[in-house]
Amino acid sequence: MSATVSSFTDMQLPEPLLKALADVGYETPSPIQQATIPPLLAGRDLIGQAQTGTGKTAAFALPALARLDLSQARPQVLVLTPTRELAIQVAEAFQRYATHMPGFRILPIYGGQGYGPQLAALRRGVHVLVATPGRLIDHLDRGSIKLDALTTMVLDEADEMLRMGFVDDVEKILEMTPAGRQTALFSATIPPQIRRIADRHLRDPATVTITSRTSTATGINQRCWWVGGMHKLDALTRILEAEPFDAMIVFVRTKQATEELAERLEARGFAAAAINGDLAQVQRERTIERLRQGQIDILVATDVAARGLDVERISHVLNYDIPYDTESYVHRIGRTGRAGRSGEAILFVTPRERNLLRAIERATGQVIQMMTLPSAQAVNEQRLVRFKQRISQALESEDLNPFVSLIEEYEREHDIAPRMIAAALARLVQGDAPLLLAPDPPPARNNPRENRERAGPGRFANERFDAGRDGASRKPRFDRDSRGPARSGTRPPRGGEMDATPEPGFARYRIEVGRSDGVRPGNIVGAIANEAGLDSSAIGRIGIRENYSLVDLPENLPAPMMAHLRNVWVSGQRLKIRPFVPDAEWQRGGSEGGKGDERKQAPGRSPAGRRELRKPPRRPRD
Repeated sequence: MSATVSSFTDMQLPEPLLKALADVGYETPSPIQQATIPPLLAGRDLIGQAQTGTGKTAAFALPALARLDLSQARPQVLVLTPTRELAIQVAEAFQRYATHMPGFRILPIYGGQGYGPQLAALRRGVHVLVATPGRLIDHLDRGSIKLDALTTMVLDEADEMLRMGFVDDVEKILEMTPAGRQTALFSATIPPQIRRIADRHLRDPATVTITSRTSTATGINQRCWWVGGMHKLDALTRILEAEPFDAMIVFVRTKQATEELAERLEARGFAAAAINGDLAQVQRERTIERLRQGQIDILVATDVAARGLDVERISHVLNYDIPYDTESYVHRIGRTGRAGRSGEAILFVTPRERNLLRAIERATGQVIQMMTLPSAQAVNEQRLVRFKQRISQALESEDLNPFVSLIEEYEREHDIAPRMIAAALARLVQGDAPLLLAPDPPPARNNPRENRERAGPGRFANERFDAGRDGASRKPRFDRDSRGPARSGTRPPRGGEMDATPEPGFARYRIEVGRSDGVRPGNIVGAIANEAGLDSSAIGRIGIRENYSLVDLPENLPAPMMAHLRNVWVSGQRLKIRPFVPDAEWQRGGSEGGKGDERKQAPGRSPAGRRELRKPPRRPRD
């Protein structure tokens, strides 16, 4: 890679893309972008080994958009991702970079979403498809997607697709794409199976390996809040009111967002100001000096505007919008905890951004602890303290005598107690804004969905994300206090015999797809991991029987997740998942059906006849 390629302009990207990059605050390409964009622009196939969060989405999205023919509303770019969350995330990134490309159309294709909107969008025409393997194959099988105009194919997080059992689907899709297409494969690791796919389907690929060396200061306490029912602004307000801080930088993604958020904070009574790339250098320096002198307490900034900012007062950094790459996260929180001082870093995470959170934890080798927002009671206590302080400050004034005379006169004229007059004046000072927040509703003790939201993105409340001694991340493990001994790294047997009872912390479920449907353990793991948002390591033993299968999953699955999984299709069958109640025959290891088997053979009917009557027509898989 030439050392002269140090900016996006040097890469000769089209002007609309450069303008979009400036809008989102990107100044210099990350290492993976420097190494991959030039060969991809030149049309070469590529193997990129890099972790999530290194900026690889832009590394393949920008060259793909640069070579797009907008006059042809047919799928020209296909990005395969292992999960629906990643598909949505990648599609949103493409949309951001194509902001100044009129007529651009992109469609994410994934399970759990109705076919109607997808088919309607396909009929209107799209330029880029971002898809999970299972749902894409359904569309290919039914003829609703044609790939004959495809010029670029991207396999994103290929090792994750392998781990989730999608390799055969990926191979099938690759074989259905034009031979002359450009192919880019991105993967955190390159196991032998991924290497075989690359050898079979890529032509003389350029190879790029990026080793992440991201690290964060040890003096920074990192926390994150799982964005749930409360609006981000309300959550930020609670933190500002209840958590002591000296000065804070709040990071957002766009220039427009800096202005909007700073105005909203000022309207709520906070001393806030915005800095972004549009601010003249003189204004920027003046704003930072106001922060340094204590005239403002909150700076709302973009990544670019905050580069090199070093103000000793900054005790907190709050990521209102999660950054798209780990390097930006490290630069952001590095604005606090400098020169040996301690600092606080808070990160807001939405459900679809959980992969970015995991990438940050992997890259930094640190666990970001889930935080609980300050309660309404805590906020109200602080409000009362501040109001009383205002009264004390007013009492210290030397010119109260005229007001004392006025109050005494009012008391005599209206025969009203002094405390009532003081209360009326306090109400006058407070204005229309309520003095106190309404009490928080009591927690729903047995609400699985709420418990899951409090647990964090993609995690159960009793699950932890471990970082090893070497800083490398490990798969989630279960808390010893609630689940017994932590599970070993050895994957439990899948597809064969099972113990009579599941491991501690797991429950056994029955799904209505079995050996006669041609299902394999990888199909079940992939479907459940993708649709439920579970890491495959949280899926335990699988036993495939003739007409049904058993799978061990974490106990107390949220009700909405169970309802969704019941309607997921695998190998032409709806899962219809439900808790499994073992009967005597199963415990002896004899019966294939057992109690409640909905597929028992009718009297006098041959197995083949039963099969023909029982199995519904092939239906789309989610």
